[in-house]
Amino acid sequence: MRTKSKKSRVRDSAADAAKDKRPIGWTPPDLRGKVAVVAGASRGAGHGIALALGECGATVYVTARTVRGGPVPPDGAPGTIEETADEVTARGGRGIAVAVDFTREAEVASLFERVEREAGRLDILANSVFGWAAEDFEAFIHPERPRKLFWEQNSTGWKESVEGGPYAHLLGAVHGARLMAKHGGSLIVSITEPVIGFGPKTLGWALIGLGHRGINEMAYAMKSDLGKIGVTIVAPGPGFMRTERVLMHMNTMPEKQKKAMRFDLTETPEYTGRAIAMMSADKKVARHSGKLVYVGDLAKIYKFKDADGKFIENFYKKTKMI
Repeated sequence: MRTKSKKSRVRDSAADAAKDKRPIGWTPPDLRGKVAVVAGASRGAGHGIALALGECGATVYVTARTVRGGPVPPDGAPGTIEETADEVTARGGRGIAVAVDFTREAEVASLFERVEREAGRLDILANSVFGWAAEDFEAFIHPERPRKLFWEQNSTGWKESVEGGPYAHLLGAVHGARLMAKHGGSLIVSITEPVIGFGPKTLGWALIGLGHRGINEMAYAMKSDLGKIGVTIVAPGPGFMRTERVLMHMNTMPEKQKKAMRFDLTETPEYTGRAIAMMSADKKVARHSGKLVYVGDLAKIYKFKDADGKFIENFYKKTKMI
């Protein structure tokens, strides 16, 4: 029986090791040489988008407000831009952390000036900024608890869900499009959700709906102008994501309540990231332009699964909300 040479055994061992490191549930498209900006990337969907783009070899400007050693969010949610940037680099991309408040135009303008100066181009812009007033999020996750009346709350919700939603997306799109118009670019995404009337009939929830409606309408309205410079804008809608904040609450929630909220249908933020990466590599991505498209439906179109290897259906269709 012929035995393998030492060189052959080393090669096989290296191949096996590489195989073990292959991502579960998808084959990442090759985005080496592409430059992306991800807004809201310290946690949530933005974190998942940054990681997926990094896995594809892209250079990712990881932007948000939370920095290592700085103030943490009032609810103590984990995540910083530096941590995300390190993960992007570990996945095979190049993560660059930049602290930016996307509700402040001077900071947004400065970010894109830096991207132009350092990278000379922008291929992908992912706007994943959105906020809920802390008490509104608490009321949504824990409907069984007493809720404060709107004038008793610490925040009106306007700053979080309107300024921190459509206004932030608008500033990102304006300054990102200026750079794309000069040097070429292909895709802008604005993470959102459908406005379908579910949820409590409260002022806070109305402002959350207003914020998402603004994002959705702007994506449709920007389609024509962006098309003239070869850029597609899409409004992807994730399902029920297991974000850091959701897990903070769900980990202590009774199983009965988790079942009622359909925790069994949740997805990781990387599911959304994979959808963005696949669209970034799609030469026919303009077919989605101006539309609200659901991540579960994109998974069917592009044939990818979540980071845990599961295919997660469109949450809104599965729960008969649409």
